[in-house]
Amino acid sequence: MALKPEPTAPYHSVQHALRVLETVSRHGTGVTDVQIARETHLPAKALASLLFMLRREGYVQQVADGAYVPGVNLAMMGSSAGHDGAITERLQQILDRLRDSVGAAVYISRYVDGEVKITQFAAGPDTPAVNEWVDFRSAAHASAVGKSLLTQLDVNGRRDHLSRHRPARLTSRTITNERLLFNRLDSQPPTVPVLDIQEYAVGTVCAAVPITAGASVGCLALSMPIEHAHRLRQAADTLNRGAAPVLLSLAL
Repeated sequence: MALKPEPTAPYHSVQHALRVLETVSRHGTGVTDVQIARETHLPAKALASLLFMLRREGYVQQVADGAYVPGVNLAMMGSSAGHDGAITERLQQILDRLRDSVGAAVYISRYVDGEVKITQFAAGPDTPAVNEWVDFRSAAHASAVGKSLLTQLDVNGRRDHLSRHRPARLTSRTITNERLLFNRLDSQPPTVPVLDIQEYAVGTVCAAVPITAGASVGCLALSMPIEHAHRLRQAADTLNRGAAPVLLSLAL
């Protein structure tokens, strides 16, 4: 399976964040922001934003003299014994926070062994999860999650998927024509959320943004009832801005 080499804005943020974390880890006893800027070659404004995010996520902490040292969560991620559990816990914390921030159920989906898989999600009484009335594995052509994942595959990867899951008309808005679907996917800017306006299910709208890390294809998504459709684009933009911590957790 080949991927389309289209890095997103969160991807670039994470690459920069990893450079900052490498620098902080290398200076275990503490390093100033001036030294971090010198070693990472990052502009002061961008570095300040990254350090704020890394402090909030617990990957670095600032000590009394203003220097930065590795944070508790970075140490947990670096522990081979509890690595997987630490990642799952961190991702759930981030998803819970995003759910409350966007006012919608949120999901992490991965493309695993040629199938769409929801790996984690956060929902609640006021932010219900979408009703999976058709298996997500068979609805990649219609759902925001599936379309976001398909945009990250090359043409052969997409055709392989659709050969195993023929596009079915789930609502009057569902695209079932392969050529039209591929044209829509190809015209999707990598930094703009993919939307699903009642293509998967009547009464539900969704959005998704890519969170590709290396050879792993994934996305971060949200869903909300149709009566909240007027909030969808704003919520999708908020989700997009919140993707970096998710991608960073997956990259560590």
